[in-house]
Amino acid sequence: MEKSSTGAGSTEVRTAQQQDSLTIVDNRTGKRYDLPITNGCIRAMDLRKIKVEDGDFGLMSYDPAFLNTASCISKITLIDGDLGILRYRGYPIEVLAEKSTYLETAYLLIHGELPNRSQLSDWTYHITHHTFIHESIKKFLDGFHYDAHPMSMLISTIAALSTFYPESKSIFSAESRKKQTYRLLGKLPTIAAFAYRHSLGLPFVYPDNDLSYTGNFLNMLFKTTELKYHPNPTLERALDILFILHADHEQNCSTSAMRGVGSSQSDPYCSTAAACAALYGPLHGGANEAVLRMLMEIGSVQKVPEYIKRVKGGEVKLMGFGHRVYKNYDPRAKIIKRAAYEVFDIMGRNPLLDIALEVERIALEDDYFVSRKLYPNVDFYSGLIYQSMGLPVTMFPVLFAIGRMAGWISQWEEMLLDPEQKIARPRQVYLGYGQRDYIPIDDRV
Repeated sequence: MEKSSTGAGSTEVRTAQQQDSLTIVDNRTGKRYDLPITNGCIRAMDLRKIKVEDGDFGLMSYDPAFLNTASCISKITLIDGDLGILRYRGYPIEVLAEKSTYLETAYLLIHGELPNRSQLSDWTYHITHHTFIHESIKKFLDGFHYDAHPMSMLISTIAALSTFYPESKSIFSAESRKKQTYRLLGKLPTIAAFAYRHSLGLPFVYPDNDLSYTGNFLNMLFKTTELKYHPNPTLERALDILFILHADHEQNCSTSAMRGVGSSQSDPYCSTAAACAALYGPLHGGANEAVLRMLMEIGSVQKVPEYIKRVKGGEVKLMGFGHRVYKNYDPRAKIIKRAAYEVFDIMGRNPLLDIALEVERIALEDDYFVSRKLYPNVDFYSGLIYQSMGLPVTMFPVLFAIGRMAGWISQWEEMLLDPEQKIARPRQVYLGYGQRDYIPIDDRV
């Protein structure tokens, strides 16, 4: 117990329990309420205690876009936006990007710990041997129009997997969840590569299970007439790093969609299709495409100052800078910038790189951007890498989805096993009409 001053010349004794609470005085009634604070939060349902009359619904919080509302307790990913920190299960993203592989990181996210050698071997084996897709799924992909967007094809095909694996509806069976995890991680790159080949009118390339996860993906994307495709190790590693960097990112739009749809106890394929649909939006998975379009619009290094001037004048936006969460340099951007140079050494220097570097230099030196904490994010360089690999912008959200698959699965399973979680059902503030009388059509003005 300790004493705490509450005004001039007065003191009161406060218990430890009272210290961990928020005191609210409702000025409508003069009533005082003590709401417990746990992990820096008050429970929104505790606000329901605050009423003018006993029959009232109670107080609600209003938070468009969930800017300051926690929807879950999670042990998967931590972001400290002010310090520029991103950790998976406690491991800094910088360490994982340097020392880990995507499949090892996926195991960490889903199982909570890094695998030992035997666990990693078993994990890799099962995912690798679920890369092939049913021939009927191949026919399904063939049915899309020749210029169908690869992301639309991916969303539709993942949803269709639900019809091929009806046992996936046994979501509370640990064994079933394990099998669907292998299938989703194994088949997603195959479906993505097939969608890409379909858009070019090229024959599909079947998986080569002798290759690594990313090496096999490159094989399915780019193999032509060679008997055996040998992926470039630098490109293979660059993709691995990109997938690691995109593997999870707290409760973002697509992860919230995965959890929200999953909360209805939908099967994992339908939940994943919903997450992919959220990722398809230009404000989420399309951000790196917007960066490329901006760089192409600028056109040359000499025109960068004029474009920056237009940004400050509110005429255009500076794409790839700033983030809802990060108020510091996105740690992923630093890693991806290094990977970009390694790819350019192999594939040739992307002509847009010099424009990007000049945009970054000016923005980081200009108080207009620094004072607003607008720093480069992961999207600023990822599009340059994908473009240098020969991939069109339509494939960018598809590549994002492959990396994010591990995070979606881990978040989905965490939600399912959390006893506090129920079907998602946000409240609303209704400001529409009260009860109205129906007017026959001939009497309407």
